[in-house]
Formats: sequence, C-alpha cells, structure tokens
Amino acid sequence: MIEKSKTKKIDWENLEFSYIKTDYRFISRYSNGQWDEGQLTTDNQLHISEGSTALHYGQQCFEGMKAYRTADGSINLFRPYENAKRMQKSCERLLMPAFPEEAFVEAVKKVVRANEEWVPPYGTGASLYIRPYMIGVGDNIGVKAADEYIFSVFVMPVGSYFKGGLKPSNFIVSDYDRAAPKGTGAAKVGGNYAASLLPGKDAKTRSFSDAVYLDPATHTKIEEVGAANFFGITHDNEFVTPVSPSILPSITKYSLLWLAENHLNLKASEGDIKIDELDRFKEAGACGTAAVIVPIGGLQVGEDFHVFYSETEVGPGTQRLYNELVGIQFGDIEGPDGWIEKV
Repeated sequence: MIEKSKTKKIDWENLEFSYIKTDYRFISRYSNGQWDEGQLTTDNQLHISEGSTALHYGQQCFEGMKAYRTADGSINLFRPYENAKRMQKSCERLLMPAFPEEAFVEAVKKVVRANEEWVPPYGTGASLYIRPYMIGVGDNIGVKAADEYIFSVFVMPVGSYFKGGLKPSNFIVSDYDRAAPKGTGAAKVGGNYAASLLPGKDAKTRSFSDAVYLDPATHTKIEEVGAANFFGITHDNEFVTPVSPSILPSITKYSLLWLAENHLNLKASEGDIKIDELDRFKEAGACGTAAVIVPIGGLQVGEDFHVFYSETEVGPGTQRLYNELVGIQFGDIEGPDGWIEKV
C-alpha cells in the first residue's frame, strides 16, 4: 500500500481533459526481433526517422486507462491486464510485435509510481489518465511492416468528464462509416479516430455532442457513439450492447455488462440494436474510459428526434451503473476478483 503523499499544487477541482506534461514516461524499443528492458525518462519528445511507418501507413495503436486515488491514499488500476490483452490484439491486426502482458502492466505501474504526485486526491473526481502506445519506426518507404518499434507510456491528471454532475447529452446518427466491414474497427488504432474527426465536427456544428455510427454493411444497426460504446436498457429490464466484428471491445462496456447482471439484476447481453427499434429502450448511454458513462438524452435519426429517458434527467439504471463502476474504481465498492490492481 502506498502511503498518503504530497501532491502537486493543482486546482484539482477544475482540471480539464487535456495534455499536461508530467515528470516521467516509460519507453522501450524493439529491434533485431526483441524488446529492450525499457526505461523511465523525463523527455517527452520522440526523435524518429522520417520513414517511420507510423507516419505514412498508420502502423500504430494505443490504449486508454486510468489510475485512481482511494480513500486510504493508495492507488488503483482498473483491469490493466485487459488493456494489455487488447493492445496485443491491435498489434496482431497491424503486424506489430506484441508487448508482453506482465511487462505492459509493470511499465504502467512504474510510470504511475514515478508520477505519484500527479495522482489527484481522493474525492476530487479527478484521476490520472494513462496512455500506452506503440508506433512503427525506422528507415522505411515501402508498404510493409516496420522492423523497429517504440512502446511508450505517459500519464497526466484529468478532471471529471462531467462538470456539475452526470447529465444527458444528445447525439446524431452520421451518414459516415466509422470503419469498414472486416476492417480495423475492433483494433484501437489511430486511423479509426482520424476517420471520426469530420463526422464528429459536423455533429458538434449542429449542437450535438457527437455522431452515432451505424454498421457499415447495412446501415441498420447502431455500432458506436463517437469514440465510445453504446448501451441501452429495455422496458423489460434488459441491458443490451451492440455486437459486431467492427466494434472496439470496450473494457468499460464488458464491466458494465457484468455489473448490470450481477449488481442490478438485469438480463445482460450483446445483440443487434436496430435503428428503427429505439422504442425498445427506456434508457441509453455511451461508455468508455474517459467519460465512464454519458447518458444519451436524445438521438437525431434523419428528420426524427428520439428521446430516451429524458433530455435533462439521468435514468435510474444508468445512474446506478455509473455509481457502481466508479465506486469500484475508487475503492469504495469491492469489485470482482482481478478487477483492481494496486500500484
């Protein structure tokens, strides 16, 4: 257990979700078929070849995680081995060398420990965001996998996504596709996010929080909400999330599926959520690491605007799921075995 320590003099209550240069980051290099031991460094700049495949062919992937200060001053990681496994799958899809699970988690712990003064105090609603990533580097020009790679982890304190509490947001169904059928939708790669920038901007221009994407094959089923996963709670108390080979397997989503069934006594499943059957759902939301849960107040579908529970009030099921998950992350509620890893 880590003792309570001094923290940086920061206005923790008013932190944004934005980049802050912290003291240390971890970096490891891959060459000649193996990873080196890696090291902590204070340098936040990368010096890479102009021929790096990450720059030209999008050979890169990343993860998003958080560290949480608990009431006793210790620090929690939430299901870090799941992030390690997901990153390995992203690497496999892009022909990058996997970074070993144990080494991944230990690297994350090293960076969090080295930046412990940046971990927000318990009770502020803030947390330490963790960004592991991998890029293809080296002198390349042909379209092929690189021979050299960089794996790195950096962190920064971020504020609560919700200023003034959990509030519903409105979204709009996009005409754009987030990912192609049998493409890279299930991998956490930068290209998926670059493709979402234009439809996301279009949605915000129309005063919506973000775009909702339908399945690229038939455009009849909901897949994702911006950079987050979708969920709905039906009138007969079933918690449903979309199923598709082009959806990113969200750790938050699978955690909510478990909590819905085991803590809220809801039937929980992955299944098709057809865009013309929204009346099935009394509540809906988006979920992911950054925001945990964003309640969906209304959804613009063509000329029609569908309201779920309310545009101003959070549904009771959504509120309970949020409270349960955040409670586990900050150590106030005991979670299933293996969900919390102490730093």
